[in-house]
Amino acid sequence: MNFLKRSFIAVVAGLAFFAVQGTSHAVDLKPDSASLEVGMGEDDLFVTRAAVQWDWNQNWFNSNGTSLDGYFDFNVAWWHASDWNSKDDDREIGVIGFTPVFRFMKTNKKGPYIEAGIGVSYFTKVYNNAGNNMGVHFQFADHVGVGYVFDNNLDLGVRLQHYSNAGLSDHNSGENLVFVRAAYRW
Repeated sequence: MNFLKRSFIAVVAGLAFFAVQGTSHAVDLKPDSASLEVGMGEDDLFVTRAAVQWDWNQNWFNSNGTSLDGYFDFNVAWWHASDWNSKDDDREIGVIGFTPVFRFMKTNKKGPYIEAGIGVSYFTKVYNNAGNNMGVHFQFADHVGVGYVFDNNLDLGVRLQHYSNAGLSDHNSGENLVFVRAAYRW
């Protein structure tokens, strides 16, 4: 494995370790929220994803009523690729993923936010749509997003997401998607 691959994996592992260390005293198996997302990518790719989240309940860098917090996101998705080998050959793929997500927002968890996350995903089939061949079942999934949490705990947001194997395979064209997300925190 070359230096870039090892460095990338070390950064992802370090972020996950940092997130787990800050929340180890508050681990609870009951999720704090659930979400439904729909997304689109290039070449008629359509994705539907459902997820549950566990809040970290941290207030790192608390200042002026804002702080850095985050959550763990466990998701399952269905990808529908309509240009697998030809325009008439549709392909469905299941994806399961786990992502630690950092979120900057008000400490009361209401109002606007920005977030970023890097996680891992497993595809039931190797993705190869319209020449975008990702080479292997295992992929890294990173995203940036913005949104708003209303007083009734409805969370609406938009995400830009990138899937890639970080060079673990010779085929690593990746895939970029735009997601619209609705979540509810109880």
